[in-house]
Amino acid sequence: MALRRTLGRVLGVLSILLAAVAAIAQERVLVLSSTTSTEQSGLFGHLLPRFKAATGIDVRVVALGTGQALDLARRGDADVVFVHDPAAEEKFVAEGWGLARKAVMYNDFVLIGPAADPAKARGRDIAAALQKLAAANAGFISRGDRSGTHAAELRSWKSAGIDLATTRPAGYKECGCGMGPALNMAASLDAYVLADRGTWLSFRNRAGLALLVEGDRQLFNPYAVIVVNPAKHPHVKQALAQQFADWVTSPAGQAAIADYRIGGEQLFFPSAN
Repeated sequence: MALRRTLGRVLGVLSILLAAVAAIAQERVLVLSSTTSTEQSGLFGHLLPRFKAATGIDVRVVALGTGQALDLARRGDADVVFVHDPAAEEKFVAEGWGLARKAVMYNDFVLIGPAADPAKARGRDIAAALQKLAAANAGFISRGDRSGTHAAELRSWKSAGIDLATTRPAGYKECGCGMGPALNMAASLDAYVLADRGTWLSFRNRAGLALLVEGDRQLFNPYAVIVVNPAKHPHVKQALAQQFADWVTSPAGQAAIADYRIGGEQLFFPSAN
């Protein structure tokens, strides 16, 4: 009987210890709200194993458009955000949802379209290219999802003198989708689409698509990391989120970003320093 009681106590202690270990392990999981462009480019598959090796922290990525990614953090469903719409990011921090915006990296947006380029959009001027698409009623796939890419596209149409709120070119279609699906639609419809270079380089279903416009300063695409403010959501894992923000902007994290290549071509360029 005494042995049974002792065994019961030992099992009870073991159960408590296992629960504590499980709780500690669970606490080492971080929720990262980010964009489809970073996820679909393959960058996280390259970065996150290196981050875990350095810190022991697992990262669960929720990939959405930048607007949705920031909304997820506003609801307290993410610990840190990694996005690419500076105006929206600065508003997010100014409203108290994030602690600080830290630059991480950049690449650029590019105009993709049929290799034959029936609208004659090829060149280095995105505004001129979009004017030609509108004049030719060429098919254009917009993400239409409040992402950083969608915001850049809207700015580009505006610079071309076209207000999509009042007038939409005949060939303009919104998919409300991520970057990969938008490229797939453009490939199937022989349409034009604005994409980030990273996703384009990793995209394999190109069919007759080609890169037509690049190099315009307006197409600069910066990414930043923001730790969610625990004053808004006390359950946020601020310490783990800060470790991620610090690592991705550290020499080790920046070197890992610079090392990521597809077909020998660098997709993202470090900008923390």
